[in-house]
Amino acid sequence: MKIAPAKADVFSKSPDSLIRAVLVYGPDEGLVQERSKNLLMSVVDDPLDPFRIVDLDNDQLKKQPALLSDEAAAISMMGGRRVVKIRSAGDALAPLIKEFLQSPVGDALIIFEGGDLPARSKLRKTFEADKLAAAVACYKDDEKSLPGVIRQTIENEGLFISNDALSFLVANLGTDRRLTRREIQKLCLYKGKNSGNIELEDAMACVGDMATLTLDDLAISVGMGNIQNLEKHLLRAQQESQNAVTILRAVSRHFQKLHMISGLVAQGVPMDKAVGTLRPPLFWKVAEPFKAQARKWSPKALSTALGMLMETEANCKKTGSPAELLCSRTLLEITAKAPTRSR
Repeated sequence: MKIAPAKADVFSKSPDSLIRAVLVYGPDEGLVQERSKNLLMSVVDDPLDPFRIVDLDNDQLKKQPALLSDEAAAISMMGGRRVVKIRSAGDALAPLIKEFLQSPVGDALIIFEGGDLPARSKLRKTFEADKLAAAVACYKDDEKSLPGVIRQTIENEGLFISNDALSFLVANLGTDRRLTRREIQKLCLYKGKNSGNIELEDAMACVGDMATLTLDDLAISVGMGNIQNLEKHLLRAQQESQNAVTILRAVSRHFQKLHMISGLVAQGVPMDKAVGTLRPPLFWKVAEPFKAQARKWSPKALSTALGMLMETEANCKKTGSPAELLCSRTLLEITAKAPTRSR
């Protein structure tokens, strides 16, 4: 069966007793491991119990297919249901698990951990089609799921978080559930229990990706036509070992957003409604400067700037090119010609 994303966490903590095998897969490796551990802990109390847990991998089962049935049927020396976990599961195991599910032996819960398997994956289809199996997808947290993860983790530590701090964390976390929880736990340790709300200053001091923040500030400076700030943030980015292509792409992403919003506004869409369509949403700190730029920059001017950025990126990739100089020159030219610049 296919487990709906909204029910995945609940299922992983309390799977149906009829389920014999579960495939946990997806692009978020940290979430795959978290849900796999939840499934394991639904059967055993100690995640390191050597008598009730056995770890296998894809290659072992390919070489010795009989291991699956042998381990599933084995009885724990100390009693209790066992867990068989298979790491790095791939499509080559689909026929084996299909055969096992037709005549399952033993009562062990078998957990398969997979990567980002496509919809056409034979392994996925096998688990989704069988009533004794389940497939649990683990996608990266987005602006809908991430706030809940953050609040839950923080409240479990006896703390609360302000809306500004939450918005900042949503903008800077979410690529991997394991890393997200690690960063939040670090923040909670920094704040200390029973010490009131976690505020924006706490989040920025403890969790902020300074390299990302520098590039965001740099892009805002270009769009605002602020040469002094551009030079300051460009120097900082270079000191943080950001290469020319990375810097140009960060500014390009900013101008692509501006181009989209400017186009919507030109069609008569109110500014706030247009900005509200951005995903992920803008961090509150840059919302007003962004709106100011979207009001001043025309779609034509933005297209010209984007063309310059793309051309410079291509030139920076040429062997022997003075990439940093080309990058600096283009950013300075765009900033100097910005319609938002004070004359």
